[in-house]
Parts: sequence; structure tokens; C-alpha cells
Amino acid sequence: MSLYVVDSNFFIQAHRATYPLDIATSFWNRVKEMAGIGDIVSFDKVKHELYDKNDELESWCKSNLPKDFFKDSTACFTEYGIISAWATSRSDHYLPNAINEFLDSTGADAFLVAYVLADIQNRVLVTQEVSNPNQRNKIKMPEPCNHFGVNYVVSVRKVITV
Repeated sequence: MSLYVVDSNFFIQAHRATYPLDIATSFWNRVKEMAGIGDIVSFDKVKHELYDKNDELESWCKSNLPKDFFKDSTACFTEYGIISAWATSRSDHYLPNAINEFLDSTGADAFLVAYVLADIQNRVLVTQEVSNPNQRNKIKMPEPCNHFGVNYVVSVRKVITV
């Protein structure tokens, strides 16, 4: 079985658009269950993105996700270097700000791709970002995933079944 590694937009989009916490309780119960048995995880950098708004979603995460849900980003520094070299090598396509934003050490995107790359056979990245290889002002996570053969899904429904 695959380990699903979820981006912050997995939570944010679900909460704001598709599965409000107060209405779609079966969805959120399933997220809690999958997190509890270790089928989905995320990253410390995603935690920082989720825990900066002091909102209902942050409260839910604090109350329902296991303490070890958010993995340490230092676990994939080698793979982050590989992702960083790829992004830098694409300076003929991406604008400097796009590369800088993608590689920002406080951001999650490059680290999420790196974490999945570290165990490419067993991990799947879950994001709402859609591939757009012609875009120059932002590196979308599917672009390095496609380059390195990293598995990813862009649908919450493919991961969480209720």
C-alpha cells in the first residue's frame, strides 16, 4: 500500500471548497483514521502553513492528527539537493522569482517532492496543483514530479474514500 504525502492545499481546499468541517464529517473522520494508521502523512513545513491562521482547520488538525503526522524535513536533504539542482538547471525557462519561491527553505513544495523521491516506490504526493509546463512564473509540483517519475495525484477523492 502507498503512503500518501499531503500538501497543505489537500487540507485547505477540502475545508474551504469541498468538504467543510461541520458538514462533511465522514470525510474528516476518514482523514483522521488514515492519519492514525499512518496511511497519510505530511511535513513540518506544511504544518507551518496550516498553523499560521488560528482558524477552525488549524484547531481540527491540532485535535485530530497524530503527533508524528508532520515529518521532519531534514529527512530528505539529499533528495532536496537533487530537486534544487533540477530547478536551478531550468533557469532558461523559469523566472528567477519562480525558482527562488520553489526552493525557499520555509516553503513546502520542493521538500514534499524530495520526500516522495526518497522512497519513490512507496510514496505518492497529494496536491491540488495541476501541471502547467509552459508557466514561467511558478514551478508547479507536478513538473519536477514528471521529470523524476515521482507519483502524484491531484484529487483528494483518489486518496480519501468515504
